[in-house]
Amino acid sequence: MKQVEPPSIVPCSRPLQFQMGRDSRGNWVVQDNRGLCGGLFIDRAQALRFAMLENGSRPQAVIMVPGVFELDTNRAPAAVNGNIPPVRKVA
Repeated sequence: MKQVEPPSIVPCSRPLQFQMGRDSRGNWVVQDNRGLCGGLFIDRAQALRFAMLENGSRPQAVIMVPGVFELDTNRAPAAVNGNIPPVRKVA
């Protein structure tokens, strides 16, 4: 009987959506809506580049947040199809 290993990565049901804005220190913050990944950037272009690379080049999936937007590193990842994916944070 041939054994087949299950895939190590569970595909997302839909691509990630990101929020982007500036924190209280002037850094650019990008964080996805599920708490899977995000980061701090010194300029807007690099923050936007990261979000676009992570979401499959979909500009409509990047939302600019007015006011102060802080990176939440304590947020637990949201469940996707009943599975909680591993946390992947990029700084």
